[in-house]
Amino acid sequence: MKAVIQCAVFIAVLFAGGQVVAASPEENIKVVQDFFKAYGEADLEGIAAVMDDDVTWHIPGRHPLSGTKKGRDEVLAFFSELGVAGFKAEPIYFGADETHVVDIHRGWSNAEGKPNVDTTWALVYRIENGKIVEATNLSADQDAANTFFWSQYQLAPVPERLAR
Repeated sequence: MKAVIQCAVFIAVLFAGGQVVAASPEENIKVVQDFFKAYGEADLEGIAAVMDDDVTWHIPGRHPLSGTKKGRDEVLAFFSELGVAGFKAEPIYFGADETHVVDIHRGWSNAEGKPNVDTTWALVYRIENGKIVEATNLSADQDAANTFFWSQYQLAPVPERLAR
């Protein structure tokens, strides 16, 4: 009876157009490697290509770029700003299963005359249908990251930044 139910579920998912088999760990790692390649080339279209339209990206800290970015446009705006700051990333390790990828990478900057950051970061990605649907960023030295981002992005004076 259990086999009949499993077969029925398989057929129902198949005809509904859903994904029947989760991606392999290797396929999921390739998605994140493609993201890193595009990021390294400042290719926002390449970054967009590996993201779901409704992607959610969690940026830790207390600085002008921190917070949860929702949707591809917000996430791409974040990566565009990282490019302006000259922030670089070099992958060190990837691990994955059928739904998640973990990367560990070196993230650093070389801003002249300003505080810089050079630390280890880890990201946890959730992958669905070959796209990044959620990412959570973790820093080994959040204080250095906060200092770097505050040095790169100044807020406008209060009257100019208050919503009307």
